[in-house]
Amino acid sequence: MTSAMLLAGCATKDRLTNLRENPPNWLTPFRIDIGQGNYVTESMVGQLKKGMSREQVRGVLGTPLLIDPFRNDRWDYVFKLKRGDGRQDRRRFFVQFKDDALESWGGDPLPREGGEELLPSRPAR
Repeated sequence: MTSAMLLAGCATKDRLTNLRENPPNWLTPFRIDIGQGNYVTESMVGQLKKGMSREQVRGVLGTPLLIDPFRNDRWDYVFKLKRGDGRQDRRRFFVQFKDDALESWGGDPLPREGGEELLPSRPAR
C-alpha cells in the first residue's frame, strides 16, 4: 500500500513538472478588451442639427479626441476597440464647423442597436 502511494506521488510529480515545462496549447492567459477614444452612436448623431454651437455639439458627442490646430473648424472622434482574442474595430467620425456653427458631419458611428458588442466586455456578476 505504501509503495503504491509513493509511486502515485512520483507519477503526479512528473506530470506537474511536464505541465510546467510544456503547458497545453489551450492554456492561455486572459486578455482584456481595451476600448479607447470616443464612443459615438447613430442615436447621438441623430441629435445633431445644422447650426448647433460648439458647446451644443460637445454636449451631444462629448469632447473630441482630436482638434487639429491648423483646422480649428474640424473635430475628429475616433473609437478603437482591441479585443483580447485579437479582433479589432476602429470607428471614425468628424464634425465640421463654419463661423462656430455646425455645418456638416460624417464618418462611421456605431450602430443604434447592437453597438454594445463593440464595447469592451464586462465580467459577469
